[in-house]
Amino acid sequence: MHLVAIAAAVATPYFRTPVVVESKMTNGYDPVTAADRTTEDALRIAISRRYPDHGIAGEERDAVNPSSRFQWVIDPIDGTKAFVCGLPTWSTLIALCDGSVPILGVMSQPIVGEYFISGLSIAEQVSSRGRQRLATSSTAQLRDASLFATSPDMFTEAAELQGFSALSDKVRLTRFGVDSYAYCMLAAGFIDIVAEAGLGFYDIAALVPIIEQSGGIITTWTGEPVRQGGTVLAAANRSLHDGALALLRDARD
Repeated sequence: MHLVAIAAAVATPYFRTPVVVESKMTNGYDPVTAADRTTEDALRIAISRRYPDHGIAGEERDAVNPSSRFQWVIDPIDGTKAFVCGLPTWSTLIALCDGSVPILGVMSQPIVGEYFISGLSIAEQVSSRGRQRLATSSTAQLRDASLFATSPDMFTEAAELQGFSALSDKVRLTRFGVDSYAYCMLAAGFIDIVAEAGLGFYDIAALVPIIEQSGGIITTWTGEPVRQGGTVLAAANRSLHDGALALLRDARD
């Protein structure tokens, strides 16, 4: 895929090198590097050349053509904290939206050598093994499920932390730290639930069609379609989603 190759060619030379790291926050740590900015710039140029009338929104640059029907949403390095720590759990996320509805999603991890893509009712993992159809797990009970989130400190509101803790108490396993890979492993049937908060739309837009087309359910913590950032609950099936959503809602009421 053309955009996957462009992102990989730009981002990978920076990985595990002494790249300069800045923080976008004065009170806290939100790292950004030249890898983030140059990868997004390269993707923007490629998209604009082929689709000059489309809009582009990304984490590092201002929006282009924001009133256009079709919008590309880019997170050039999702998981910059992992990137600067030399961990291959970062990715490039690319989504195409019809208005605010994600209709195409790509998650690419060039160090591992694979990408996940969904659109037109197909969700696949593409790697050295070839193309494999994605399908979520059949785990139906919370007590048998695995739960993932990027970090416990993403739950900045007391109700969010209470909700996640209530859900964590009901599942078999809770783990942190793999960024967008958690959603892709959910789509591949290895993880059952992902519950997160404080996301930007660029963090999640590409993952929505990957989850949905693999058989999963993804909404906000109030059960609404994901059309911006904020809270996100992804589950392998309706049974898990309903159980998790009830716990999250109860904690916030």
